[in-house]
Amino acid sequence: MSKQIQAIRGMNDCLPSQSGVWQYLESALRELVAQYGYQEIRMPIVESTDLFKRSIGEVTDIVEKEMYTFDDRNGDSLTLRPEGTASCVRAGNQHGLLYNQQQRLWYMGPMFRHERPQKGRYRQFHQFGVEVFGLNGPDIDAEIIMLTARLWKKLGLAEHVTLELNSLGSNQARAKYKEALVVYLTERQEQLDEDSKKRLHANPLRVLDSKKPDVQKAISDAPSLLDYLDEESDQHFSALCERLDQLGIQYRVNSRLVRGLDYYNRTVFEWVTDSLGAQGTVCAGGRYDGLVEQLGGKATPGVGFAMGLERLVLMLEALNLTDAVAAPVDIYVTAMGDLAESYAMQVAEQLRDQLEGYRIMTHCGGGNFKKQMKRADASGAEFALLIGEDEAASKQLTLKYLREDKQQIRVTTDEFVSLLANKK
Repeated sequence: MSKQIQAIRGMNDCLPSQSGVWQYLESALRELVAQYGYQEIRMPIVESTDLFKRSIGEVTDIVEKEMYTFDDRNGDSLTLRPEGTASCVRAGNQHGLLYNQQQRLWYMGPMFRHERPQKGRYRQFHQFGVEVFGLNGPDIDAEIIMLTARLWKKLGLAEHVTLELNSLGSNQARAKYKEALVVYLTERQEQLDEDSKKRLHANPLRVLDSKKPDVQKAISDAPSLLDYLDEESDQHFSALCERLDQLGIQYRVNSRLVRGLDYYNRTVFEWVTDSLGAQGTVCAGGRYDGLVEQLGGKATPGVGFAMGLERLVLMLEALNLTDAVAAPVDIYVTAMGDLAESYAMQVAEQLRDQLEGYRIMTHCGGGNFKKQMKRADASGAEFALLIGEDEAASKQLTLKYLREDKQQIRVTTDEFVSLLANKK
């Protein structure tokens, strides 16, 4: 026997027993952004490597260690997308969607990073993202945060997530802050790990993003970015906080929050949870007003966020919030005998014509009544339709309730359709 081929480490199959939760989450996300008038954009999963080097920043873990990069047959360097914002900006620039226009966009799909696989963090993972272009006020920052807050309520997660908020200010203000931070960190180099020492001069803000306990201790008394904000950024941040207060959205200002990507400015935020053990981020985003121009377009403000779907699925399962996940089958049609099998197929097709939205499975493969009913129950269906030779001859069905304590009854197909219509 030849050796079985296994999935690549960190790239997981989504099995039928798991897909219901994924479909529920994806549907909730689609319904949510439709409520706010956002439109879907779909980008390729392979892009020019230069796109991510220019946008994310070369002194980042993603570019230095995690990207799946390869040369194609033409010798061009290509990369499986590690995040969606850069691809979205590239598409907007290429197709003339951004300059002097307002765009509210969303996307969903797989991303790829060569990280150490762990619970909720995989090498192929899935993100849902929102990007808004052409609006530079705090009102749109508030809207996308409000949108995420509505999602947590919709999913039953509102009590399990906390919003953290900060402002990175303008490029000029951040440059002044970096100088002060470098001075502070240089005096404490012995407390920094190797990655932090490397970033000290290349990208000192990334040191604040370190999760290492010794580094966290070293930066505990570091200068606060908020003390270096320019007047315009300070007013922007204050106005955002005021709007969130008016909306009743609670938050915590975290002056150490910088995000891991180089393109952010002004507003940055994260929704964090401790429902999966150690505190982790389930959604993060902010403003990136210089990115469009940085990638070859004309100056256009931008703001957005992304969330990892694997972590949200884990949260829904860990907190037992999957009751709203529909069973894969609503009606299971059984048949005993050749005449009944033929009639059962006709009934199932008729029901699919008349009952939009209902999922109907017809038993195939024969078997006795006990076996068929076992399959019907295992399918999760609410109703079983029993068709024997008598039912087939009289053009009727025996309706059995699988989830309610009700007497089974004999009905015609039309009577069954009317019964479901009245049930709704």
